[in-house]
Amino acid sequence: MAEQASTDTLVGRGNRDGAQLFRDWFESLNQCAEQGGQSAYVFVMGSLNEMLKTFDLPVVFPEINSLQTAVRRVSHEYLDKAEDYGYSPDICGYVKADVAVQLNAGKHPMGRIPKPSIAVLTNACNTYIKWAEIWERMHNIPVVTIDVPGTRDRNDYGTIDKHDFENDRRYVEAQLWELIATLEEVTGKKFDIDKLRETLAHANEVSVGWKNVIELNKSRPSLFNALTDGTIYLGVANGFRGSPEGAKFFQELVEEMEYKAAHGIGTLSEEVYRLVFVGVPCYPIFRRFNELFTEWGGTFINSTYLWFASGGANRGFEYSLEDPVASLAEGTLLSVRDAMDSMFHQDQMLEGMIDEFNVDAVVYHPIKSCRTVSTGLADGRRYLTEHRDIATLFIESDMMDRRVVSEAQMKNRIDAFFEGLAARRNQSLVK
Repeated sequence: MAEQASTDTLVGRGNRDGAQLFRDWFESLNQCAEQGGQSAYVFVMGSLNEMLKTFDLPVVFPEINSLQTAVRRVSHEYLDKAEDYGYSPDICGYVKADVAVQLNAGKHPMGRIPKPSIAVLTNACNTYIKWAEIWERMHNIPVVTIDVPGTRDRNDYGTIDKHDFENDRRYVEAQLWELIATLEEVTGKKFDIDKLRETLAHANEVSVGWKNVIELNKSRPSLFNALTDGTIYLGVANGFRGSPEGAKFFQELVEEMEYKAAHGIGTLSEEVYRLVFVGVPCYPIFRRFNELFTEWGGTFINSTYLWFASGGANRGFEYSLEDPVASLAEGTLLSVRDAMDSMFHQDQMLEGMIDEFNVDAVVYHPIKSCRTVSTGLADGRRYLTEHRDIATLFIESDMMDRRVVSEAQMKNRIDAFFEGLAARRNQSLVK
């Protein structure tokens, strides 16, 4: 009985608690909007949530807001409004959905989104810069762009030259001090370095916990689905990094995953094939998209999305509290550079992941809305298949626009893919 009680209490707790934290987060944003409070608009890659929490600024992630419209099957309404306003169908769907939110005075399926008082971004995505300019025009707010140097050469992936890295870190730190001055001006509050230490300590627990959770998914069967469950965990890692709620969530998530690993408890679907996902999920038919794979026993055990959309929490990096601004600069440099590498050099990352996670196949999912993520995926796939004996699938749709999502076509491609996987496995057994 005690064992059953532990199973009932622990298994699924991360998904339940994560969903509740999401609802609480959007309710707090709704209250902020209703009261006319200040907020900061940021992006998942290099959000600097830790610094913004030091100034008690509610943090808005427009990328998350936009994908939520797609998950709730209303993104087409927002895309239509932005396109009627003059935005091209070729522009990122996240941007257009957010533009519609702004034009609708913050109206959103999860609650009202407050207007920004400041926008903080990095150069991790070229769209970020143009997107922030829209807010600057609409709301006449200050925009702070942190320029983070990326990996110089694909052969440098995963390596650090100490001299060059320290120069880059100091460059980022100088920009953080400029951000602090701007935040003091916007909020009317003085920078509290001890409060920053507190937020960094909470962020450390999130980062360590998230890395442990990813590592634990090497188990057979896998403990969580990187596509569905992973999206919930990503939301918490971004929205609650630097908070006690986020730290508690990931401590308990590690506990849940360790329990599942010890008792051989996997995901809700039977695991026949272990898959890795490359790209951004198909949110307009999110649940059904995943079912197209789980119906064949395919489980996504990891993804590049868990890297570049985690805000760097996947690295397990721990800030030093002795010199918090310098350490925040180091963490920002490492995490944003890693996020960019996971998009542009994912072939090298995937080679290591295939062995560590016992991967059967890699699924590539380029999307119409995001050229940054999708450009080069075909080349990356070719490189991987030339260097590794691994099955791959290449399917195209979108993360927001259901007009270019054909479930029937995807099903045909996915069914054929799994038939090929089954034949491949049978041949290996004969040998």
